[in-house]
Amino acid sequence: MEYAYIGGVLLVAYFIRGISGFGSGLVAVPLLALKLPLTFVVPLILLTDFTSSLVLGGLNFKQVAWPEIRRLLPTGLIGVVTGTFLLVSLPKNPVLIGLGSFVILFALRGLLLSGREPKPVSTRWAWPAGLTGGMVGALFGTGGPPYVIYLSHRLFDKGQLRATFSGLFMLDGLSRIISFTVSGLLLDTRLLWAYLGAMPVALLALWLGSHVHTRLTQVQMMKVISLILLGSGLSLYFKAMN
Repeated sequence: MEYAYIGGVLLVAYFIRGISGFGSGLVAVPLLALKLPLTFVVPLILLTDFTSSLVLGGLNFKQVAWPEIRRLLPTGLIGVVTGTFLLVSLPKNPVLIGLGSFVILFALRGLLLSGREPKPVSTRWAWPAGLTGGMVGALFGTGGPPYVIYLSHRLFDKGQLRATFSGLFMLDGLSRIISFTVSGLLLDTRLLWAYLGAMPVALLALWLGSHVHTRLTQVQMMKVISLILLGSGLSLYFKAMN
């Protein structure tokens, strides 16, 4: 039953990733953390997300907005190093509560703002977005929200936005792989076997999600993701309290 649960979570998470170009970590990490240690879940989703970014980025390479990625990466790297240190040093219950709060706030924001046209923002917001994205990504495996909030107010073509997410998460994931290797988080052989078992499910879900991508509006997609995230965040609270 536990394997079925983990497989179901991965299927939903990477189906959403196939549709939107992001969101797999936001869905998978909170739900998998109910069954597995966070120090195992975050590196596992890092590896599957990195592979997914290679797949999606390769399919949409010409649509990636590289200037936006170059603005986000410098402070993103600083955030990755900071988040990795916090992951291996902080007690787990406060981390779970912090992750649950973060996911719930992002879900409520998505529900409250659904249907509104995003307004363009200054490129100066790339610095705080990169710093928080890198830190949250290393700490929780869910660095998407700060990046998504910034890029969704800079890029207004659905295909370009999806491709840019994948390109950014590929480079961000590479920096986290290096940081996690140095810290010892990727040196567990069980993690390799879990990654090999997870990838067929993730690739199938990506393929299914990519086919749905062209049929959903942006508003519909964000509402579904926000509802799933809301349930994920609440479930983390229950885990921390128990």
